[in-house]
Amino acid sequence: MNFIGPLFSGFIFTFIGTFILIGLGRMFQLWRVLPERTVIVYTFFGKVVGQVEEPGLFFPIVHFGPKALLFPLFGKAYTVRTVIYQAYLRNQLVNSEEGAPMGVGIWFEMFVNNPKAYLFQNSDPIGSLKANVATAVVKQLSNLRLEVLLENRDALSRKVREEVSPTSSQWGFNLGSTYIRKVAFRDRGMIAEIQRKVVNRLRQVTAAMRQAGENEVAIIHSEADRKASQRLGQAQAVRPQVVGHALAEIQRVPEVATALFTLLDIQATLKSSGKLVLTSGDSTGLLLNS
Repeated sequence: MNFIGPLFSGFIFTFIGTFILIGLGRMFQLWRVLPERTVIVYTFFGKVVGQVEEPGLFFPIVHFGPKALLFPLFGKAYTVRTVIYQAYLRNQLVNSEEGAPMGVGIWFEMFVNNPKAYLFQNSDPIGSLKANVATAVVKQLSNLRLEVLLENRDALSRKVREEVSPTSSQWGFNLGSTYIRKVAFRDRGMIAEIQRKVVNRLRQVTAAMRQAGENEVAIIHSEADRKASQRLGQAQAVRPQVVGHALAEIQRVPEVATALFTLLDIQATLKSSGKLVLTSGDSTGLLLNS
């Protein structure tokens, strides 16, 4: 049981010593863990001595030698993220060739490809890049025809990117995708006037379509009436011939002809609006009073 005390004391001293060593290691930056898409730039007495780009655990003393122990006292480590940044600039004012004030919204991507230039070439590289993009938009899109601003966004976006890329590379940036997402009118009076013209045009188109439909229906009706009139005229023209031919066939048999005409006479009498008086006795016959 005598070894329990020394064992416990050794465990305590080891535990405390481990924390002390870890604290000293962090204070003197004996090791560091570098995340993905991150670069650490080291300076010593105000001069850049190197950078570390590979993610994972690394030891500065391996990369820079014994002077890495003095970095916490006489140097500095700058952490730069190289992830893709996205920005959107709204309502950049440009004037079309017709004098219409237009608001342009442009979206672009950027990422750091030169950490040293990003840190020491410009005190506010992101703000300067945004200002440069806004200036390029005004320069490339001003005094263009309105239809070009509204239709040729792809070509205009490429022009803006070509304009900004050389300057952005000097500040350590690489300008990625650039696209003009919105071109809108800024003058409310002009917007109201365009809406009024569009509504009037829609009304004109609707009225023209309705009139064209009515004209088409009228043409169909007139064509049907014309054909019906032709058919009725043809029927009236051939009716006497048909009736005459039928009567001629009936006259060949006198008994049939007499019965037919008697029947027709009776039908005509029955259809008449006059009064019928039937008499009996010696006087036979039929008296029709109209």
